[in-house]
Amino acid sequence: MLTKTSVINTITRLPDNFSIDELMDKMIYLEKIERGIQDADSGRVISETELEKRIEGWWKNKHIQK
Repeated sequence: MLTKTSVINTITRLPDNFSIDELMDKMIYLEKIERGIQDADSGRVISETELEKRIEGWWKNKHIQK
């Protein structure tokens, strides 16, 4: 979950003129970072080796489907 402080800090780093799309992109990016930190703090992570195995499996499945 985002905090008001992190949102304010992000907004203050934007240029004086920005689009709503730019703002939403920054907020989504910030939320994903916050969620990743929470996952790491809660132990919901996998090793680099496990990640490589999963990615390899995705590639194999993708090539089989074609």
